Amino acid sequence: MRSLRFLLSRRWALFALAIVVVATATWWLGQWQFHRLDDRKESNAVVRANEDQAPAPVGEVLGTDTEVGEADEWRVVSATGTYDTDDTVIVRYRTRDGASGVDVVVPLVTASGTSLLVDRGWMATDARGLDTADVPDPPAGEVTVTGYVRADGSGDSTAVVDNATRAVSAEAIGQAQQREVYDGFVELRSEDPAPATALEPVELPELDNGPHFFYGLQWWFFGLLAIFGFLYLAYDEWRGGRSGDRPAAGGPKPPKVRKEKRTNHPYARMRAEAEAREAAERERQREDA
Repeated sequence: MRSLRFLLSRRWALFALAIVVVATATWWLGQWQFHRLDDRKESNAVVRANEDQAPAPVGEVLGTDTEVGEADEWRVVSATGTYDTDDTVIVRYRTRDGASGVDVVVPLVTASGTSLLVDRGWMATDARGLDTADVPDPPAGEVTVTGYVRADGSGDSTAVVDNATRAVSAEAIGQAQQREVYDGFVELRSEDPAPATALEPVELPELDNGPHFFYGLQWWFFGLLAIFGFLYLAYDEWRGGRSGDRPAAGGPKPPKVRKEKRTNHPYARMRAEAEAREAAERERQREDA
């Protein structure tokens, strides 16, 4: 049986180590995709359950000192108050179908004095951008709104500069405008009375499972492919006998076998025939003796 000692060489040991690293990484990436799939399913279940509920008063869902929980995302709430258009906030860098645009957030001041941040929708912009003066006015006077609860954004993108931001944060907007606000915000579903000019409504999240399942299988396939490739190359090396039947590099070479030369010269044939006759005669004499 041919030896497998070649696997102990430095070249093959490093090769095996690289395969272990690749296989481990692809296994972890596959697991990560399947965990994301589980999270997506849980999130979709929450959205479906919350969308089907009747609107709840905003005070029953949102507070002023508690963050929006995952179970409350996409809950439908209602509130009545007056829009404070002087503190309209533009949320920049929102695109739809490849078109540039912004979201328009307006504080709705409720009877308690606490403001609810309402994302009234999306509108397209041109290259020069958009100012608050370009935004269509919301309904004047007392307005009743219903909307989907959303959690605050985080990070530097929530900074409010000149009534503009890149991500909505009730805390950041409340501090910038020095007003008391409910935590989180709502994306408008309806308002009564209706505005003269409505913005594009909120796009609800897609409730499919996404590509995570197939991405996970893909990563695991890459890992198995790496292992199979290593085993095949090791088998090919073993079968070729590079460490057994063939001489090792730098080792002594096997002696060459001297081949007998053949000739058709008449004298050589006569000599060969004479030697054969002499050998036959000697063999006969030994038998007679």
